[in-house]
Amino acid sequence: MRNNWLDTLFPANAERTVPWPAVGATVTLWRPTGLHELQLVADSGWRAWPPRLPDQPIFYPVLNRPYAEEIARDWNAARNAPPVGFVTEFDVRADVATRYAIQVVGAQDRHQELWVPAEELGAFNAAIIGPIRVVAHFVGEGFPGRINSVTHLPED
Repeated sequence: MRNNWLDTLFPANAERTVPWPAVGATVTLWRPTGLHELQLVADSGWRAWPPRLPDQPIFYPVLNRPYAEEIARDWNAARNAPPVGFVTEFDVRADVATRYAIQVVGAQDRHQELWVPAEELGAFNAAIIGPIRVVAHFVGEGFPGRINSVTHLPED
């Protein structure tokens, strides 16, 4: 019997994956995030994702911008405190990204993510090519701050 937290959460008969398409040397991924995680990414010089919290066993970048926007808008900006969501985009060496199966968590053509175990995030971060870029933001009701409409970054 396999003893793996992913097997417990997602038994083999429930798992939905799709094969990787042909890729070049890098793969572009997106990550919806809240303000706190974005600040930690900024603290890294826009080069790395922060370690997962104890209740976060996986890091899940997504494979398309519309899905990242959906999460940032409908989850981060609606349910986070403060109510704001950001969409980030970053490039990862394909030889590292393609080690992880593409997980389908909803509509097969849209809701695709990678599940990077927390203990592998350091190696995943080392494979990021260039900076992590903020490409969109969504502000929820009651957000007390201001976001620059060009950079999508919070203004002091």
